[in-house]
Amino acid sequence: MSLALLTDLYQLTMAYGYWRSGTARKQAVFHLFFRQPPFGSGYTVACGLSAVIDFLSEFQFTHDDLDYLASLPAKNGRKLFDPAFLDFLKEMRLECDVDAVPEGTVVFPQEPLLRIRGSILQAQLIETALLNLVNFQSLIATKAARVCLAAQGDRVIEFGLRRAQGPDGGLSASRAAFVGGCAATSNVLAGQRFGIPVAGTHAHSWVMSFDSEFEAFRAYAAALPGNCIFLVDTYDTLQGVRNAVKIGRALRRRGFELWGIRLDSGDLAWLSIQARRILDEAGFPKASIVASNDLDERIITSLKQQGAAIDTWGVGTKLITAYEQPALGGVYKLSAVQNRRGQWLRKMKYSDQSAKVTNPGILNVRRFSEGNEFVGDAIYDVTLGLRPPVTIIDPADPARRKVLSQRRAGRGRGDSAAGRGEDLLVPVFRKGKLVYSPPTLAEARARTGQQLSMLHDGIKRLVNPHRYPAGLERRLHDLREKMMRQNR
Repeated sequence: MSLALLTDLYQLTMAYGYWRSGTARKQAVFHLFFRQPPFGSGYTVACGLSAVIDFLSEFQFTHDDLDYLASLPAKNGRKLFDPAFLDFLKEMRLECDVDAVPEGTVVFPQEPLLRIRGSILQAQLIETALLNLVNFQSLIATKAARVCLAAQGDRVIEFGLRRAQGPDGGLSASRAAFVGGCAATSNVLAGQRFGIPVAGTHAHSWVMSFDSEFEAFRAYAAALPGNCIFLVDTYDTLQGVRNAVKIGRALRRRGFELWGIRLDSGDLAWLSIQARRILDEAGFPKASIVASNDLDERIITSLKQQGAAIDTWGVGTKLITAYEQPALGGVYKLSAVQNRRGQWLRKMKYSDQSAKVTNPGILNVRRFSEGNEFVGDAIYDVTLGLRPPVTIIDPADPARRKVLSQRRAGRGRGDSAAGRGEDLLVPVFRKGKLVYSPPTLAEARARTGQQLSMLHDGIKRLVNPHRYPAGLERRLHDLREKMMRQNR
């Protein structure tokens, strides 16, 4: 299925304008970034690159796409697009260079997650789809990371498909939740497509369809003796636990085991403690206690503080829908164009709102670390490079500065002379050809965990997190300030 029309109309009208004006092949650089982390978080988890690769690898206008565009009217009743322009789109193939932050990388405001370099027409046409693919998955991956951190190493299962924003939203969110740290999903289609482990028990309707809870558990054990986790709160929760124990003993006599129980309502802290006592006294200390019921990172944290005896957390609606914040405010901005002599001209967007002033140039991010901790990120212009001392300046607060390295810093990725610095953007496409070997989903998930482990605990706090030092390299900051003064 072609996704070339997964775009806003104004991308196509601008592309048509570039074509008509003879500037379609002008070289330009765009960056995709965000201005604030979601959920009041101190970080964001980059996600969605795999979908970006799939989209760009197949980017092409089909006959059906072009027939539809040919049918669109302008305001004056004539055809919106010249047939010759549609012929141009028919023959067009992606020729852009794309650099990106690998999935599972923790990122911060103003840092480019994607850098697109190529003809301005092509870079413009792919804007909306890239934002759609990266914004949503990064949002969900970040939410999942927060939930998993709150769970403190306990298993977290994502099962929000029935509350997701449609089938595609459910699939994308299940994938992103796994990258963010979830161990499994209830979404079977996501399991098939992405290789995510799937998990599930049974519903209250199963119990209610029998004459008694005990009969329901016994029938379920007969059908699935190797997969018995019983939902115990349909009637009386603690009696449900006792019924599960009775079935567990019968399972053992057949060579099987009771894997656990699930609590879906009531006082989860108190009920889990009582359930743990019943299970332990009955000889089932390894039986898991799974909790659900509109959980999120704050509720999990509270339950942990109350001593809840829960070891597996089923998180649905508030994860899959990013309940408190429905969107990541990612944007895609032009930062440089090439003139006829091949020189790069830096561009910025000016605004009375300081947060909406963009950064000029061809950008990358150098991340510095000391020991096993990230200490700061320098957003820099690759044509300027980095010079010691590598000093970063907060674009929103110039008084907030930090020296990241006194050593000689070059332009290369992972230059050992720059302290322990690593450039975050890696080559993904060159002239439209894929040059990147995407990691497996499990590797992206592992990267998230490794990256989070290198953040100071204060940055990972749920409430009022410490601000990670990420800012403009000194010369880029000075250049930006000079351009702003000239504009005024």
